[in-house]
Amino acid sequence: QVQLVESGGGLVQPGGSLRLSCAASGFTNSIYDIYWYRQAPGKEREFVATITSTGGSTCADSVKGRFTISRDNAKRTVALQMNSLKPEDTAVYYCRARWYGDDYWGQGTQVTVSS
Repeated sequence: QVQLVESGGGLVQPGGSLRLSCAASGFTNSIYDIYWYRQAPGKEREFVATITSTGGSTCADSVKGRFTISRDNAKRTVALQMNSLKPEDTAVYYCRARWYGDDYWGQGTQVTVSS
């Protein structure tokens, strides 16, 4: 059974950093793309970053230069390093895997940026 589990969220002050992790299990290979999304209260879910199975990556303009996405195929994990956090980064962060045309989602992890 395919499963994605996010971790690493929490409360951080503005300007601080957090490192989120998405652990994948149940995949029979590493040929899947991973996406990070976030959803703030009262807002639609928005794209944050993505990394392909071969390591190509891109980030949304709102986080470019502050967030970095990376993956370790041997450990089946994808990390989202978030620096210079702002209150507007507060949201539930979700990872999504696209594997042979099917989408899989994790349950999300809360990130709160507040003083």
